[in-house]
Amino acid sequence: MTTDPAAEDLREAADELAVAGQLPRFLLMYKFAIEELMTKLRILSEEFDFVHRHDPIEHITSRVKRPEAIKEKVRRRGLGDDWIAAAHVLDDIAGIRVVCPFVSDVHQVARMLTAQDDVELLRTKDYIAKPKANGYRSLHLIVRIPVFLSDRVEKVKVEVQLRTIAMDFWAAVEHKLSYKYADSVPDDFAGELAAAARTAADLDARMAALHERIR
Repeated sequence: MTTDPAAEDLREAADELAVAGQLPRFLLMYKFAIEELMTKLRILSEEFDFVHRHDPIEHITSRVKRPEAIKEKVRRRGLGDDWIAAAHVLDDIAGIRVVCPFVSDVHQVARMLTAQDDVELLRTKDYIAKPKANGYRSLHLIVRIPVFLSDRVEKVKVEVQLRTIAMDFWAAVEHKLSYKYADSVPDDFAGELAAAARTAADLDARMAALHERIR
């Protein structure tokens, strides 16, 4: 059987970091990857605003998945107790959410970020072009970047979600409402959510048109 180099690198890191009771320390690599990407995004935001007099980023948030949440996802996917396999297979242990004023900004930020030499684009999920059935819209990028530690370089995956303010509002409220129904949303309720998502998309289009008029 051929050994996957990425999985082997993570396994070696685990030998040093992910010993009993030290899984949170292992997650430091994901925290560092987020910090690297956050710095890149802030630089892009400030420089683009300086050159074009328009900031394409409204705000940025981030999170590293909690050990309990990782364990539950590993269990659901049948990966057993092998945390190294989990770290290698899962795409969303580290996550960044970038909220932009306009849909055009979403794609502009995605292009600028993935054009950087040390940002490797692994996968793209374009839920703006093809929204989910419930109306969810966002652009998801799975990227991998190098994290420079004191004695080695680790390549770490991060999920970057890019969306507009309207998309983010819809997603935040939909999450709260759907959580109440424990993933069993009534059909009529789901229809209303999908209609609200279309309204949000229409708002994005109208605001983009106004922006173009001002420019």
